[in-house]
Amino acid sequence: MSLKGKKIAVGLTGGIACYKVPYLVRALRKAEAEVVVIMTEAATKFITPLTLETVSDNPVAIEMFPDGEYVSTRHIDLAESPDLHVIAPATANLLGKVANGICDDLLTTVICAAAGPVMIAPAMNVHMWANPITQANFERLKELGYLFVDPGEGEMACDDYGVGRMAEPDVIFDAITAFFSRKPKKKVLTGKRFLVTAGATHEPIDPVRFITNRSSGRMGYALAEAAVALGAETTLISGPVSLKPPPGVKLIAVESTAEMARAVKREFKTSDCLIMAAAPADYAPVSRAGQKIKKSSDALKLDLSPTVDILREVGKLKRDDQRVIGFALETENGLANARRKLKEKNLDMIVLNSPGEQTGFDHDTNAVTVLMPGKRPVYIALATKKVISGKLLDYVARLL
Repeated sequence: MSLKGKKIAVGLTGGIACYKVPYLVRALRKAEAEVVVIMTEAATKFITPLTLETVSDNPVAIEMFPDGEYVSTRHIDLAESPDLHVIAPATANLLGKVANGICDDLLTTVICAAAGPVMIAPAMNVHMWANPITQANFERLKELGYLFVDPGEGEMACDDYGVGRMAEPDVIFDAITAFFSRKPKKKVLTGKRFLVTAGATHEPIDPVRFITNRSSGRMGYALAEAAVALGAETTLISGPVSLKPPPGVKLIAVESTAEMARAVKREFKTSDCLIMAAAPADYAPVSRAGQKIKKSSDALKLDLSPTVDILREVGKLKRDDQRVIGFALETENGLANARRKLKEKNLDMIVLNSPGEQTGFDHDTNAVTVLMPGKRPVYIALATKKVISGKLLDYVARLL
């Protein structure tokens, strides 16, 4: 996509991920955007302003009141003239300042005065990201309308592993182009009732242990949010997750696969469409111990029995005016297995994905393949789950 005529301000704060930002700026310039860079003093410790001046073809702004320069109300010009502000990397410190209206340097002052949209790509140590204060600032900024390119999971410069790495430059670039290419969403699903499932289920072994999987629920929650945005009356049936339900969604919390199955069957009767994004357990212990099983030197054997196949059961109940969408996470023979499930479970669409470094369970990004009866598979490239959800809902709307 061409970004010709668009002015983008890129702000850098102090983090090792600064070294990736020239690649983002270069991609924006190749797309014909005008780019102006704002750096904090800490950011200049990780990468030189000269590098960013070279790739942006513009002077870099650092100090609020630099000596020997006429700046006057430069911070207001930097706040008002860009079509989009992008902060990458954004430290925990930056999130805290912006969330609380602190303006103690040029970048935070510009962001405070920004009349237009602000997109933030956080980058920090896994423990800093998990800190409840950071998460509270993150949630507050989202509620206030700030856009986020969520951090990814992986190895960090400090040798820790987890969520906190800044999204890769190409992912941020895609988020920027998606922002500029977006069109006002018509409420095409107004009057429709959507049922979405999300997350893993817990199958108890004893009062303190259970069988589960790594599903975070992010895909299902993003789909529910997208359905509401398109006007659908949306019910979300969720296993245990650490996510807040999107505004406007009716939440039904469940724990086991059996509970999810009962809720789905009950709610499906009055639904126009079911999107089964949850990852219910395939097996459950035959019996649950009444007390905690004590550890011993002996091997422990668990007898497991298959759980109810919710999609298969719903496929049998589906009326001609209803649509059922399934998900398939496969590690081998993906297309063949997805096609088999599409047919055997009487689905209208199935979404195939695979576990990987940036896809599948417990990631903010995904890449999927959409399969429908009698049509060629459609591949949707790596993007945030929010972006993926919007594209999937476009296909679902057509089915309805």
